[in-house]
Amino acid sequence: MAKSKNTVAGNGGFGRRGFLKNAAASAAGAALATTAPLVEAQQQSNGRARTNGAAPAPTEAQLERDAGNVRPPAVTRTITRPGSDLMVQVIKDLGIEYAVANPGSSFEGLQESFINYGNPRNKDPEWITALHEESAVTMAHGYAKAEGKPMCALLHGTIGIQHASMSIYQAYYDRVPVLMLAGNDPDFIAAHTAQDMAGMVRSFTKWDAQPKTVEDALRAIQQAYNEAITPPMGPTLVVLDTEIQKENVPTLQIPAYKPPTFMTIDSSHAREIASGLLAAQNPRIEVGRLRTPGGVKQAVELAELVGASTSTAATQGPMSFPQRHALCGPGADTNYDYTLGLEVAAPQVGIVGPGTSTIVAERDKDHIDFGGITPGVGGRGAGGGRGGRGGRGGRGGNAVPNATPIEADAEASLPLIIEQVKSQMTSDQKSRIQARIAKHTTANHEARVTAIKAAVESKMAGWNGSPISTARIYAELWPLIMNEDWCLSSPSNFSGGHNAQLWDHDKPYSYLGGQGAGGMGYGAPASVGAALAAKHRGRIVINVQTDGDLNYAPGVLWTAVHHKLPMLTVMHNNRAWHQEYMFVEYMAGVRGRGALNADIGSTLRDPFIDYTKMAAGYGMAHELEPISDPAKLQAALRRGVASVKRGEPYMIDVITQPR
Repeated sequence: MAKSKNTVAGNGGFGRRGFLKNAAASAAGAALATTAPLVEAQQQSNGRARTNGAAPAPTEAQLERDAGNVRPPAVTRTITRPGSDLMVQVIKDLGIEYAVANPGSSFEGLQESFINYGNPRNKDPEWITALHEESAVTMAHGYAKAEGKPMCALLHGTIGIQHASMSIYQAYYDRVPVLMLAGNDPDFIAAHTAQDMAGMVRSFTKWDAQPKTVEDALRAIQQAYNEAITPPMGPTLVVLDTEIQKENVPTLQIPAYKPPTFMTIDSSHAREIASGLLAAQNPRIEVGRLRTPGGVKQAVELAELVGASTSTAATQGPMSFPQRHALCGPGADTNYDYTLGLEVAAPQVGIVGPGTSTIVAERDKDHIDFGGITPGVGGRGAGGGRGGRGGRGGRGGNAVPNATPIEADAEASLPLIIEQVKSQMTSDQKSRIQARIAKHTTANHEARVTAIKAAVESKMAGWNGSPISTARIYAELWPLIMNEDWCLSSPSNFSGGHNAQLWDHDKPYSYLGGQGAGGMGYGAPASVGAALAAKHRGRIVINVQTDGDLNYAPGVLWTAVHHKLPMLTVMHNNRAWHQEYMFVEYMAGVRGRGALNADIGSTLRDPFIDYTKMAAGYGMAHELEPISDPAKLQAALRRGVASVKRGEPYMIDVITQPR
């Protein structure tokens, strides 16, 4: 059986990643194939003795295919219902909106089904073109943080998985659901295949499978989706051989989908929590990071039912309590007599879902022992839950130790608590609760006004200076977007985190937070993923983009333009990896060598990078030149917001202070 035409040629006339040397030259002298001797040639190649364990050299037919010089064979199989059509139907049934990939021959069957199967074609999911697998997975990461559900990323063989591995690790560390499909083509380029391809990333994925039949593949995709969205959420991977994708299955039925079961508190705990909230004179609900917007809505409902003041993690990441809700804040009295934690520990009851560490022993067979994930190894030992994300919000004189958390999913448990509160509440309690809400509303408003005044005053330093202060970027952006449906998609820690004090984070996706494991190359592709989520929802995405980070993955600018995404990129162009610059500067100082050479290896100078030209090269609308005069900033921001509201991505290169 002949292989179909390769879709990946185009890197300067050579094959994917330049793997096959001199492919263009070989192809130039060869006639276009109208028959398909490829399998026979491969069988001959596979039968050759290997020397020194090396992979066999590519055959002439393989060179032809990789150069894009192979036509469909004269005699073909009759394919009435390819397995890849059913795989795509499963993904449609799961409600996945997008599939993103850098093209690869190992999933050519799937790609053809994604773009042609269904009516309308290329819709739910829509095929998104990425220029790098690392960016493809990070786009899915950003989308999942904005929507609380996965999109699909496709990877080409061993090299595609290796390209994507950093992004997979970040999604794993960040507990974000991503559904990945990897193609495996054992009859093509040996170096792109493996017996256990998922083994390369098993230590930092939640679940994987390599099914051997189409039916098993359909079940595997369903299970991969379920595993991704149940705590601890994370990336999952299904490896699909090319022949399974192309197999004709005219009578095969898609297995019935069974939604996952989420771990909840039991009924007795629900009754006790409801009783404690209703009996308290000053209850408190501390809210960490929930799974979906539905969980946020239920947290609001519970707080309003019992008149509890709340904390929020909304200025640290997505899916938490609205920052400017009347009950969000310290409240009228900080002596809380009953505190419930949702995905955060608390003195009386904390409901915290299982963390990544719960699957480490099963997945990390080589004992890599990632810091911050493996219990007791480095950092915060994070895998055990989300307790560090919610914050306590202050307890005044009642700073008592936290109780041992109940291991359950807080979001799935909320309906049980709400039901018990409604059934137990008396008319007297309702009156007391309304009076308490009024007091909290007044106190939180006053605290908010005081905090904003103090924040504005503190950020005036250097207001008219050049380079431009990062505080001024956030301050001048806010009045332009405050009445829009917006999402701050990029990490803000390197640019001062001014959004936390100056903006209102009232939607589950208002701020998507940091990059999980702190890896670079995250901001722009995550913002593209968030912009995919925003595209059909009347939302705009703000990407305050650090310069060093963009240079890891600038190709995503083209993806944003090609797919007409509502993304405003404002460069935080301090012309350095400034954190590393400070580290080296400090080290030189303590060693008594002076800071004269601290810029070597840590700055982006000689020449400076012009990001307006970078944007132009990818076809993105942009300001005509970098902005260093703060008086010109607001007009540029106004033009940028207007552009993205029209669905046209826009870049503003701002020369900034270091932080």
